[in-house]
Amino acid sequence: MSKLVVRCFSISVDGFGAGPEQSLADPLGKGGMALHDWVFKTKTFQAMHGAGGGEADSVDEGFAAKGFENIGAWILGRNMFGPVRGPWPNDDWKGWWGDEPPYHCPVFVLTNYHRPDLVMAGGTTFHFVTEGLEAALSRAKAAAGGKDVRLGGGVATLREAFRARHIDEAHLAVSPVVLGQGEAVFQDLDLPALGYGVTRQVAGEGANHVVIGRA
Repeated sequence: MSKLVVRCFSISVDGFGAGPEQSLADPLGKGGMALHDWVFKTKTFQAMHGAGGGEADSVDEGFAAKGFENIGAWILGRNMFGPVRGPWPNDDWKGWWGDEPPYHCPVFVLTNYHRPDLVMAGGTTFHFVTEGLEAALSRAKAAAGGKDVRLGGGVATLREAFRARHIDEAHLAVSPVVLGQGEAVFQDLDLPALGYGVTRQVAGEGANHVVIGRA
């Protein structure tokens, strides 16, 4: 059965999943890039970006590799797709990743504004969903063909999915970074009341890996 999973979602020690003031120059907000230092060094990340090398035998690599196992579709909040706000001015913006995004499967982007499907190289097609998270989840599970659906974020989408109890399992990578401000992951979330608890915790080389599942 297809599950909704969160994988490799990096947060700061003080609970922020992105820094403030996201822009083209700072796609993860000011200071947000440092949250992902742990994954940049892994073999999985380096292979995704054609660089080669990277850590092949580490705890961090194990979690990075697992993030792509058995994934048949993705869901992204609009801010994860790009910095454009409001109605789409045109179809020029095609994401942060170049001509061949790292997804290689259907990706459902939450937005309030219609946009045609965007077919990219390597098997990725972006579908823009205006009917909300539940509609995106239904479409993503159908497209996943029995595999899992990975929720890529951002923070607001993660919180919404937790509140609705859609998430089956979430892997959070707690990076040794303090941001002070930005997008607070646990704001207004009572995870125990929603039926969630920590099911696993592993210290990695660059982050502390915490898995949250249904208690």
